[in-house]
Amino acid sequence: MLKATQKEDGTWVLNGVKRFITNGDSDIHLVLARSEEGTRDGRGLSMFIYDKRNGGVNVRRIENKMGIKGSPTCELVYKDAPAELCGSRRMGLIKYVMALMNGARLGIAAQSVGVSELAYREALAYAKDRRQFGKPIIEFPAVAEMIAVMKAKLDASRSLLYECARYVDMYKILDDISHERALTSEEKQERKHYNRLADALTPMAKGLGSEYCNQNAYDCIQVHGGSGFMKDYACERIYRDARITSIYEGTTQLQVVAAIRHVTTGTYKALIDTYAAEEVRPELADIKERLAVLTGMYTAAVEHVEASDNQAYKDFMARRLVEMAGNIVMGYLLMLDANRNESFTASANVYINLAAAEVTRHSEFINTFDPAQLSYYMAH
Repeated sequence: MLKATQKEDGTWVLNGVKRFITNGDSDIHLVLARSEEGTRDGRGLSMFIYDKRNGGVNVRRIENKMGIKGSPTCELVYKDAPAELCGSRRMGLIKYVMALMNGARLGIAAQSVGVSELAYREALAYAKDRRQFGKPIIEFPAVAEMIAVMKAKLDASRSLLYECARYVDMYKILDDISHERALTSEEKQERKHYNRLADALTPMAKGLGSEYCNQNAYDCIQVHGGSGFMKDYACERIYRDARITSIYEGTTQLQVVAAIRHVTTGTYKALIDTYAAEEVRPELADIKERLAVLTGMYTAAVEHVEASDNQAYKDFMARRLVEMAGNIVMGYLLMLDANRNESFTASANVYINLAAAEVTRHSEFINTFDPAQLSYYMAH
């Protein structure tokens, strides 16, 4: 709703309000504003840059957030604030913001891994230190399982993050080269290939990585018991800081919307097949065989959903299909990590059990679900 108006001398001014602006009290800002009178869609938005020191911008309030309190989130009021057009008119959302969005989502995926790592470390340290019935609580199977699963989720989300970042690096390198000279036909195909893989893995890394981050933060408090509910321990802050990761820069539900086309077009299946073709050490053969079985279940589930002509049913099942693909991709990545370095073997074995349970659960739900039951879910 922020409006950009061009004055007779060609300069621009901004008028209106912006909410939930990260670091909104800083001096220099990029801002999206409606520059085209009478428009209502994304094609009427342009990108602008302004310096708050030039006047016209006031911080109305700093939000009192649940977590990430070190980053001020502000509500801003613009009154004839001088601004400069950044790039071309009407390209603000459909070109510039969309280009920035994937980078931001990859950043949140990295943030999720960082918070998840800290949650795991805090839980592990406490479980080793806290004693009950004469021994550390980590020696109790119930606690040991929680710690092992936290580690497996952490390692899986990190492997996915690194894989995604690698594809981003590859296509951006080729993109940079294209500004210096014309790419060969082979290089153009390679850039397109890596761009597609980066586009496929970014919402998966952000969506599933942030969910694992939240789960690890939850389990960190659980390992601490009553102490975890107190502000004396770091896990209380970790829990609050983790919650935003599955919300900002696109909720997990929006990541599913971005990822589902790579289910239906076969991007994930082709990537899985590439991983499956890799040779692994004999002791990892069982994991590889189990992943092949899960891939079959995933393929059958995709075919089952795609056979329907009910779009609401397809949308309803999208999250399950994306999660199945994610579980399998991360399972293969951890297996390949373990193939390169034995220190990942424990996490790979724990994660394959987790992935098998999740993929089987989703497969069973899809195979037995009657689309007529959608009405129950849509009732209010």
